[in-house]
Amino acid sequence: MGTVRGLLAFGLITLGVLVTKSAVARPLMRPLMRRHLYRAGVRLLPMALFLAMALGFVVIGQSVVLLSRVGAQDFAGTIMVSVVVRELGPLAAALLILLRVGTATVIELGTARALGEVEVLESLSIDPIHYLVAPRMAGMILGAFTLSIYLIVAALACGYVFAFLQDVPLTPSDYLAQLAGALQALDFVLVGIKALLFGVLIAVTTCYQGLARPLSLEDVSQATVRATVHGLLGIVALDVLFMVVFLAS
Repeated sequence: MGTVRGLLAFGLITLGVLVTKSAVARPLMRPLMRRHLYRAGVRLLPMALFLAMALGFVVIGQSVVLLSRVGAQDFAGTIMVSVVVRELGPLAAALLILLRVGTATVIELGTARALGEVEVLESLSIDPIHYLVAPRMAGMILGAFTLSIYLIVAALACGYVFAFLQDVPLTPSDYLAQLAGALQALDFVLVGIKALLFGVLIAVTTCYQGLARPLSLEDVSQATVRATVHGLLGIVALDVLFMVVFLAS
């Protein structure tokens, strides 16, 4: 509970800084935000494509093949929407950002705190939250959203390619029609909100563990482990919450 309170307080402080200082030092902040968006988004596209191929070939392709064997390939679209669009796509993108970008964020901020760089920024009247946290948070939030969409589309496409190679009697038009019939307006809303909240959760957790606590260099590795564990637990809990909300609706 103490960690949850600390995360909430840190998140509210960061939100306040983002609102009150959105127009401060824009020529400096915009390049930083673009750099962190590149790191949390564009740079992860090859890894996201690999995960999409794995999901498509292993999960979707196998499901379509099994359904075709029992003559139930008409349900392929429903299964793919339920498994990939609603669950595995945003979840895989969030885990990728947490393990690839989140851990690096803890190390960077923890090292800066341990070496006294945060105090130097404060002595220069530079808000460390605005300079160090805001660009990273923007990059991880937008990266989680865009990577989720990219990964979902690529996984659905790779799944059909695998099914086609297995001679499954399913035409592209039928496949797209099943996906369109299984998708609901609520799916687009929930997937977007889920991806954005995953990004917020990862950003707040990693930045809090790296920056909000006084650290020595020896404590950076422990802070990285804590951030990874707390991020994984938060992602799973948030995913379960969305599942309950969707089933209830």
